[in-house]
Amino acid sequence: MDSAISEQVITRQKRKRGLIIATILVLLLLAAWFFRSLVKTSIDRSAFTTAVVEMGSIENTLNASGEVIPEFEQVITSPINAAIQNVLLDAGSKVKPGQSILALDKAVAQLELEKGKFQLELKKNNIQKLQLELNKSFYDLKANDSIKQLRINSLEASLADARRLFKAGGGTRESIEQVQLNLQVAQLEKKQLENEIKSKQQTMRMEIRESELGSQIQEKDLGELQRKLSLADIKASREGVITWVNKNIGSAIKEGESLVRIADLAGYKVSGSIADSYSEQLRVGMPAIIRINETQLRGEVVNIHPSVQNNIVSFDIKLDEQGNKLLRPNLKVDVFLVTAAKAKVMRINNGPAFKGGDVQDLFIVRDGIAERRTVHTGMSNFDFVELKDNVKPGDVVIATDMSEYKNAKMITIKN
Repeated sequence: MDSAISEQVITRQKRKRGLIIATILVLLLLAAWFFRSLVKTSIDRSAFTTAVVEMGSIENTLNASGEVIPEFEQVITSPINAAIQNVLLDAGSKVKPGQSILALDKAVAQLELEKGKFQLELKKNNIQKLQLELNKSFYDLKANDSIKQLRINSLEASLADARRLFKAGGGTRESIEQVQLNLQVAQLEKKQLENEIKSKQQTMRMEIRESELGSQIQEKDLGELQRKLSLADIKASREGVITWVNKNIGSAIKEGESLVRIADLAGYKVSGSIADSYSEQLRVGMPAIIRINETQLRGEVVNIHPSVQNNIVSFDIKLDEQGNKLLRPNLKVDVFLVTAAKAKVMRINNGPAFKGGDVQDLFIVRDGIAERRTVHTGMSNFDFVELKDNVKPGDVVIATDMSEYKNAKMITIKN
């Protein structure tokens, strides 16, 4: 008679069967993955683009941004404190030398000029008055000196008479001494007066010179104010295009404040900017490539601004073709700074297939088959990538992103 199977035996058998089934499924999945990696996956020819490996030169570049600005831009400032009276030309207008752009209200400055002229005339009159007063004072001193000389002559004659009289026995020694004393006093007074005349002459020259210098300074100030008033009619001094004009009619403008900017559109440069993390690689003289649509222009870095703002370093690029017809003010452009260059290397057009690493998996097209190869890359820029090994010039490479075929060794190309 058959015996009943225990529950423990049944449970073990179920677990064993489940383990066997799970193992079989895992093996099937692994086999499918391995088979998939070995089989020839297919792809339509229209689903990808290709590029050909070639020999040539390549430049390693840093990406930056830039803006086209005029090579020369004239800034016209207000010559006086005034108010904007009228704006004759707007931004974008072409101007020729001598053409009026903007008018200022010159009334206040004109009154200041007239006031200065009156003050100058008054100062010149004061100089003449001072000259007359000093001449009169000097004349009085000279007259006093002549009187002193006459008195000395008289005392000298009296002294001679007193001595003769004393020698004849008719005079006294005391009278001679008195006359001698009076003569000495008169001589000292004359000497004192002569010193005063010399001092007065020097004082006259200094006072007149001081007044004349003050007058000359004021005259030059008036000449400068007159010149500024003549410049208050804001005119173009060179041919160009107005890029900006202050159109706030009636607003108060201080002396030196900008009113108009005129650009010479015959030549341009590029103002570039790049993250400060690349500042150590940035240097004056570095070659630069400027891309406008599909056109490339060449130039070099001529100036690096010392200040860093918002983690951005600014620099200026001088263009080889400063008058290229594609250039226009404030145009945003792509800038590529050349850090290194090589000649006679294998290169290929840059595309989505390149992810930026030093090692890349590429698919080489030959006889309807795309075969995966691992290559090492070198320099790169927006146009080309350097290929170091495992390819040769003339090889056709799929340039499209092939990430979905990363496990395929070979791919069949369908027409």
